[in-house]
Amino acid sequence: MAYALIQQRRHGHGPEVGAALHRGAHVARAERHLLRFVGDLLAEGAAAGEVRDDVAPEELAAYGLHALGAAGGLSSETALRRLVQVTADGLRASPPS
Repeated sequence: MAYALIQQRRHGHGPEVGAALHRGAHVARAERHLLRFVGDLLAEGAAAGEVRDDVAPEELAAYGLHALGAAGGLSSETALRRLVQVTADGLRASPPS
């Protein structure tokens, strides 16, 4: 939820300010670090049977973070909560059949 809130608030400034703040090697480095961190967490979750294991953790991390990036276009907390729920549902392991 916190990441989605950050994404929602991040889009509150104009495009010129956003371009100046969110470019450069430091941002790319931070994004790579975040992807690795989330990927490692998802790998642990997959090993525990909580996260789907049919997709590589790095791909799931990219999927989840990009999905939550859509929060920038949302104006209500209710919509934000739905986005987080849908994203989390997409990461969960399927129940055994």
